[in-house]
Formats: sequence, structure tokens, C-alpha cells
Amino acid sequence: MQLLTLLLSATLQAGNAPQPPNILLLLADDQRPDTVSAWGNDSISTPNIDALAQAGYSLQEAHCMGSPHGAVCQPSRAMLHTGRAYHQLNIKDLSGRPLLGEILGSAGYRTFGTGKWHNAKESFQRSFQEGSSIFFGGMCDHDAVKLIDLADGAYDNQRTGEGHSSDLFANAAIEFLRSTDDSKPFFCSVAFTAPHDPRTPPDSFSQRYYDERPPLPANFLPQHPFDCGWMQVRDENLAGWPRTREVISDQLCEYYGLITHMDASIGRILAALEATGQAHNTLVIFAADHGLAMGSHGLLGKQNLYEHSMGMPLILRGPKVPAGKASDALVYLHDVFPTILEAGGLPLADDLQAESLWPLIRGDQESLRETLFTSMGRHQRAVRDGRWKLIRYPNIDHSQLFDLQSDPDELVNLASQPEHAGTISRLRRALGQWQGFVGDDVAWTAEQISPKDIDLTGAERKPDRWQPEWVRKKYFGD
Repeated sequence: MQLLTLLLSATLQAGNAPQPPNILLLLADDQRPDTVSAWGNDSISTPNIDALAQAGYSLQEAHCMGSPHGAVCQPSRAMLHTGRAYHQLNIKDLSGRPLLGEILGSAGYRTFGTGKWHNAKESFQRSFQEGSSIFFGGMCDHDAVKLIDLADGAYDNQRTGEGHSSDLFANAAIEFLRSTDDSKPFFCSVAFTAPHDPRTPPDSFSQRYYDERPPLPANFLPQHPFDCGWMQVRDENLAGWPRTREVISDQLCEYYGLITHMDASIGRILAALEATGQAHNTLVIFAADHGLAMGSHGLLGKQNLYEHSMGMPLILRGPKVPAGKASDALVYLHDVFPTILEAGGLPLADDLQAESLWPLIRGDQESLRETLFTSMGRHQRAVRDGRWKLIRYPNIDHSQLFDLQSDPDELVNLASQPEHAGTISRLRRALGQWQGFVGDDVAWTAEQISPKDIDLTGAERKPDRWQPEWVRKKYFGD
């Protein structure tokens, strides 16, 4: 409360200062960083995200820091809305930390949220003054999503949505934008549940990819070569072992269809923003909470530390943001927290574990940090710099070292080659420094070592309750 009081005081003292920019945050769910056409994927159609990239600033090495459990969406969003590493958070309800929307609202912003919220109803009430078509949870049936609204501090109008989730969330955002004017700035958060599974876009959006198949990931494998810790979590259960090219191809078509449909919804939101006459003073941020394997390395989910799963798209467009620029600086999704506050002219707390992106955007700096740390459960730790990446698996006493310049798909493990011992030693020290910074106590090697080898051929699978009948029949044989 002390921080919020200071923020409000600073705002009141500003007097006749120019109105800060509106904030429109567009967040995808489980979108890989290589699924944006403007970023080099010629097989996917993302015209509206492309337009943001062409008119804005792309952060092409953005990452999620990781997760203590398999539901990576929850800690990622917790970090985004607090500016702190998940190791320092109650990620379920975000208690004890000032939240992004809470700070903006106390500083005079009108705050609104729609879509997925994975961090408890109480924290949504703290974050937003208004909300419509809110989904509380980790995943949903896109065509039967459970929704609720927030008005006057209370939840009401609980219902099952009629239509696809991306359309419903876009409709709610558009209705809010039409209600705004320039009397006070707004913060509008739109958190899509696409392209998270079930991979069920409207039929026309998947059919276009069935007709003209995108290539499989360059690092497709039938199975992961060793036990990385979470080999049979729900995400990994969505296709059998070994992975076949045919099944992964179909799921990739459905995944791409969800992204293209979401992109169309984003286009409708941006058109509504233009119609308000306020687009020129609106900072638009498009991002995802993290990526997804989708057959890469024999995996399907995000419970791993490869770039395809911890990376995500991140694009900013708006006042003082140069058009058509890009950066390969190492950044986190939760760097968006201080970036938004700085855009609003608001002070930053001293205990943030995030960096504002504005020094990159303004061209003052080429980088924010020399290395970047990611972690998953208690069985995966990684650190990387601009070229090298070290992944450590303490429970099986195994390491991977990748040269990301020559091997961006992370297929050639160099850890056993003597000439790279110095690089490993350097990255190991950086890993330890990161662990100290975030308060992570996982040892380099676990006290009890588990078997490294695993073969899941023919392992039993069961569908979860969110998968529709056609998915159960197609991928589970039900």
C-alpha cells in the first residue's frame, strides 16, 4: 500500500503534465517464437501481428524464466504482473506484491481485463476495475469457455460462452475500447487462451493448413533422447510415442490455425482502437506467456528449457517506439512490467527483478543483461548468453551445451568435448550467480541420481476432460 500511495501522490503532483499513453496488452497462450510470418515463418499467416512488427519494435530473444511445476502459464503471468522472478512469488494468488493493473489504476488509469487469468479471482480484482468475459483457469474448451464479468468490485453474469474463445475475448475488448475517451488513460489487458490446446480452431482456419502443410520443426524427433523430468505430463500425453510425422503434422496444422484465427481477432481489436481515435497515444504490446515444443526434440509441451518452449514473440508499437526495428537482446517477458510503468511516468520499486525495455527501444543500449537464466521444477536449470547455452539436469547428472550461432535448433550437444570445458565453467558460474539472485537452491547434482534412459514406446495415454470428441477419436482412439 505504501508504494501505491507514493505512486498516486506522484501522479497528483504532475499537474498539467501530458496524459500518459494508453496501454493495450495482447497476450497469447503457448505461442512459439517462430510462429510469426514477419519474423521469417513463410508457412504461417499472421498479417495483423506482422503489421505490429512492421510499425513497431520486435524483441526476438524474449523468454519466460520458467516454472516450479508443469502449468508454466501460471508463473509466467505471475511474473508479468509483478516484475519479479517466480521464485519470489506466491504464484497462485500473487499476494503481497503490487500488481501492474493495481499500480496503474491507483495512478489514474481506467483498468480493464478480459480472457485468461490463471492467478486467482482475488488478484484479478486487485488488478482491474472492470472485466468482461473473464476465464479463470489454465485451459478451456475454446467453444464452451466458462466466463464471468467484474463490475463495481463484484463478479456476476457467470455463463458459458457462445462462440470461439478468441472471438469472445476480442468482442469484450472491442466493447471496452468503444467506451473509452481521452479524459483518462486506459489499461486494457486481453489474454487469449489460443493457441493453447485443445487445438480446435474454427474449421476453416485449420483446413487452410491441412491443404498446404507447413514443414515440421527442423528439430523434430520421434522421442526425447533422455528423461528430462516431465516426460508424461498432460501436454506430452496429447500424442503417442514415438511421435510420428503424420500426427505432429496434423497437430501443427491445428496449432497454426489457432494462431491465425487469434491474429484475425487481434486485427479486429486494433481496428476498434483506430476507430476510437486514440491509437496514436496507445502503447500496444503483443506477447505470449511462453512457447511450445510441438514435436521439437520429441516433445509436445512447454515443460523444458529449449528455446522453442521458453521463448515467445514480443512486439511493442506506439508513442516513442521506432517502426520496423528489432533487437536480439536477452530479455524476459516480465521486463514488460517496468516498461509499462516507465511509459506511464511511474516510479519503479527497488526490488524488481526485471529491466525496462526502453533503453533498447530508444537505442541507448544494445543489451540489458549478459546472460539469461531459466529453470523448470527441480530437475532442469539453464543459462545462456548471446551464443552459448548450458542446460543442466541435476537429477540425472547430465548437461547439454549448445552453440546457438551454429546450432539454433539445439541438436548437437557439445558438453563432453574438452575444448568447451572453459565455456561450461564460465556458464556454470553465471548459473550460480542467477540462482543467488532469484533465491534458487537447486544443486548442480542431486543427492540421488535417477536413470537417464527412457523409452515411452506404446505408453498408455488418456485424454483430459477438455478435449472434444473429435480430438479424442483422432488422437486417442476413443
